[in-house]
Amino acid sequence: MGAELRRGRRRRLRRTPVLLGCSGLLLAGCASMPDSGDVEAVDASPRGDSQVRVYGMAPRDGAQPNEIVEGFLEAMTGDDPQFATARKYLTKKVSQKWDPRQVTVLDNGPVPQADRSNDREGGAYTYALTGTKIAEVNGQRAYQPVKQPYRETIHLTRQNGPDGQEWRIDGLPPGLVLGESDFERIYTRVNKYYFASGTSSERTGAHPWLVADPVYVRKRMDPQTQMDPVTQTVEALLSGPTNWLKPVVGSSFPTGTALKLKEGTKSLVFDDRNALKVPLNGKASNVGQKRCREMAAQLLFTLRDLTSYRVGQVELQRSDNSTLCVLGGDQAEDFAPERASGSPDYQYFLDTKHRLVRMVGSAENTGSDDEAEPVPGPLGDGERLLGTVGVARDERRAAGVSKDARSLYVASIVSDSEPEKPVLTSAAKLQEDRLSAPSWDGRGDLWVADRDPRQPRLLRLSGGEGDPEEVGVVDGLDGARIEALKVSADGVRIALLVTEDGRTTLKLGRIERHGPDDSPEVSVVDLRPIAPQMEEVTAVSWAGRSRLVVVGRESGGVQQLRYLQTDGSTSDAQSVPGANRVTTVASADDDRLPLLAHSLEDGIVRLPPGANWKTVASKGSSPVYPG
Repeated sequence: MGAELRRGRRRRLRRTPVLLGCSGLLLAGCASMPDSGDVEAVDASPRGDSQVRVYGMAPRDGAQPNEIVEGFLEAMTGDDPQFATARKYLTKKVSQKWDPRQVTVLDNGPVPQADRSNDREGGAYTYALTGTKIAEVNGQRAYQPVKQPYRETIHLTRQNGPDGQEWRIDGLPPGLVLGESDFERIYTRVNKYYFASGTSSERTGAHPWLVADPVYVRKRMDPQTQMDPVTQTVEALLSGPTNWLKPVVGSSFPTGTALKLKEGTKSLVFDDRNALKVPLNGKASNVGQKRCREMAAQLLFTLRDLTSYRVGQVELQRSDNSTLCVLGGDQAEDFAPERASGSPDYQYFLDTKHRLVRMVGSAENTGSDDEAEPVPGPLGDGERLLGTVGVARDERRAAGVSKDARSLYVASIVSDSEPEKPVLTSAAKLQEDRLSAPSWDGRGDLWVADRDPRQPRLLRLSGGEGDPEEVGVVDGLDGARIEALKVSADGVRIALLVTEDGRTTLKLGRIERHGPDDSPEVSVVDLRPIAPQMEEVTAVSWAGRSRLVVVGRESGGVQQLRYLQTDGSTSDAQSVPGANRVTTVASADDDRLPLLAHSLEDGIVRLPPGANWKTVASKGSSPVYPG
């Protein structure tokens, strides 16, 4: 019966799309193509909700239990206001309690199967919904990946209707239950932006760092709020950061700030200059200009991620519609999240003499063996044989771990200096149990893991100097060992490769700082899996504001390179052309620059955007960008 229901759903779904607009579509009868006349500019601004909407079908008179279940599962994928059609399949009491803001995502959609084991014959009917759960989206619109069996029930009962007894659902799983393909059709991912704690302009005098907080909004009009994607996104930003990120970021919008739309209006609209006016309630009416510009910067970067084109300007308005402040796209660049690392001048790796060498980092440079030159200073003169390396984001210093992984050195790479003593030494007996490759955050702090089984530690050197401080890891490590790490430019997130029971997986942790700014107590908290679908992960690098590039393999599969989002979602995941036996991968925040990798077969290789892998050094190791 489950197979019959799924086939029925597919047949009916083909009949439910309704064309509401012709934007972005070429459809017969929608428009004709002129064959004469002048060429005119086309305005690219979004004009409300267009494209195709999908509506479910109301239950027919006398519908049997299988039809009710089929129709309800289909109607959950629809766009009708307040999910009115889906609610027609529910009893009145259940309809009032049902909250579709929570979403459960299954790999291939729910499979209904009749289950009469606990039913009274004739008076009730139960269907089991089964599948594999791959994610949950909570009321804050945050995506959380999982991988576990799914089994819930839909219970039906008879009730009195206008034409006699009718079957209706009086028990069901919470929220929406969608297959992955329906979820990706209905929802789109967008980064909200908040400021990293401790970096506000009021405290530092400099522009604070923006941190990406990914959420999902509906691609079309939201059935619950009747808001278009732009307005949904602005509302989501004003509601504050998601719970996972909230302890380490803040918003410049005063608490309680909300949209104040005109009566009868549900959507914000761009004007002909791609500028957006955003009316706010009285909570924001008295903020100063500096803080208002920060608020506008949060909006600009958030909307750029949603609309995929350059937002011209944001105007924030008081509750009386007077202008609070205006911020243009060029002015917002001072707040750019990637400015801590920018576009690096060089790409780095270790040559056959285990020296740190560099190549020009431009996108046009194709690279060759003879282009790499040793960096100035002790890390490039060959006095210290290096095994792994990390370059500071300002490209003035670097940290090198010795070839035997025992010692960590920090030195200038812009001028010659005397060889430095190790700033850290591991006491582990085996090389693979000693120091990991180092990583720098945008605050200038240096991070490294000592994998000594007798005393495993995550360590931080404030400013890249002084005595290493141990960083506690809370919630999520559970006895696993840190193999490798990469810290984000904003310094509030850390990607960890952790090994447990012979399996290495990828987790993301939140970096919390408590206490005085000059001497905070630092910890990594609330680790969460990022790539649960991968059986083994061997390398990772940050690749922008909320994206990682990962080397790994799925169960029973071969090695692959993929871009993944920091929330673990796969809807925007991109595969990368494979290289041979990759051990290390490196990416810049500037996506115009090529990927770097170390291949056991091909040496140091580089992948420019839209091109193929090319060997730039037939021998070498540890390719890195600053960070």
